[in-house]
Amino acid sequence: MSSVLQPAAADQDPPAARTYRPVSSHLAIAPPVSVVIPAMNEAENLPYVFKTLPDWIHEVVLVDGNSTDDTVQVARTLWSDVLVVGQRGKGKGDALRSGFEACTGDIIVMVDADGSADGNEILSYVSALVSGADFAKGSRFANGGGTDDMTFIRKLGNRVLCAVVNRKFGARYTDLCYGYNAFWRHCLDKIDLDCTGFEIETLMNIRVVKAGLKVQEIPSHEYLRIHGTSNLRAVRDGFRVLKVILQERSNRRALRRRPRHSPLLDTGRETVS
Repeated sequence: MSSVLQPAAADQDPPAARTYRPVSSHLAIAPPVSVVIPAMNEAENLPYVFKTLPDWIHEVVLVDGNSTDDTVQVARTLWSDVLVVGQRGKGKGDALRSGFEACTGDIIVMVDADGSADGNEILSYVSALVSGADFAKGSRFANGGGTDDMTFIRKLGNRVLCAVVNRKFGARYTDLCYGYNAFWRHCLDKIDLDCTGFEIETLMNIRVVKAGLKVQEIPSHEYLRIHGTSNLRAVRDGFRVLKVILQERSNRRALRRRPRHSPLLDTGRETVS
């Protein structure tokens, strides 16, 4: 494979007008990459998060959920030109939407602020996108993925909800409720995110399928939160996810316009040679 890959979007500038960023010994990309990190009182975890972020990314957008600790100051110390966005409302979905609006990169990567995600995996996500995918979806249960942070109840709930989405929307996901994803910014125009809580991840997964976008799952390992406690509540948020699934199922028009073939690309193919 060539060491230089072109982005999938047809309206990109000619190669001569682009600045290429080496991201590994085998890959260089032209599209700038924005990383969105929603955070509330995560000052102790941010050093672990930023330590693994690649130095070739275009920008880091930290969405501060009205933190009462030193989250913002720590972020600015760790990444001098970090873009800090104040969250307008409440909830993870609201924070991510605020971050997406502030991004200037062609590719957007979602990363949690609790230290559970390995920023080195961003290379795999970006490789999938520049190789032709519209949406690179992290999966803890794809071959090569894993998790240190899910209880039996959460695993069971995720599996059941994932099966419902696959059956009702024609997807082939192995993981549903996971927040480590990446996508081309133009995808936001097609999925019209309109929720505020943890269920935003499920909503994105459903709407990319309904929009007929090309999805590739990326094996990802979820580590334990390093400091603090999560705001996730398995039963409460599980019902919110189910509500989203039922609401999306009730609107059949977009689904009928979707191509008959599955939008999930072959997860076993190589994205970087």
